[in-house]
Amino acid sequence: MADAIAIPARFNGPPRSANGGYTCGLVAGLLGGGPAEVALRSPPPLERPLAVRREHDTVELRNGETLVAEGRATRLELEAPAPVGVDEAEAASLSGLENWAAHHPFPTCVVCGPERPAGDGFRVFPGALPGRRGLHAAVWTPVGTAPECVWAALDCPTSAPVANFEVGPAIVLARLAARIDAPVQDGTPHVVVSWPLGSQGRKRHAGAALFSAQGARVAVARALWIELKRPAEGE
Repeated sequence: MADAIAIPARFNGPPRSANGGYTCGLVAGLLGGGPAEVALRSPPPLERPLAVRREHDTVELRNGETLVAEGRATRLELEAPAPVGVDEAEAASLSGLENWAAHHPFPTCVVCGPERPAGDGFRVFPGALPGRRGLHAAVWTPVGTAPECVWAALDCPTSAPVANFEVGPAIVLARLAARIDAPVQDGTPHVVVSWPLGSQGRKRHAGAALFSAQGARVAVARALWIELKRPAEGE
């Protein structure tokens, strides 16, 4: 087991910290790569050695004394919606791209940032599926098949059904559970479908499923997002 890992600068979410899904996928890999649930405790820094610690059945990433993430193996049972075809997902993504690009709080995110060019960012832009309340879809064409990239591709789409575009504070990933059932195919379009799972106060829950172009389920995920606090009056 590695004593330390560092997250390359390319895999940012917000400008100065790592993409949450990518970080969670790295922790899942340290747990053996099976179904896992990972909680983010502080913004994961980029290009900095993070100490890996194992405590009983838990793996932690620490930046000095600061706990960054902790994960453990889990059983993820999540009922996914029916698969969506690549053409339908592409149409949904294109219809929602204007809103996604105009109101994105972190436009350089490696997964869903509209300012990341093709070949650099994943360019996964979820859009609402007409007539399917709450469901969003996007196309992802993997360049590389690392499991942490699959976790990342599942992460950002879960924000789309529960985000506060134009009407409230940004939301940030707090916890992600995922299960990879089959490998992704490098250079081949896949479809990510996401849907809301409920909310309590500032907490937003959502699910996502990744499908092959032929409609086979590849992976599923369940996410918890937290709405950032509104600035106090006068701040």
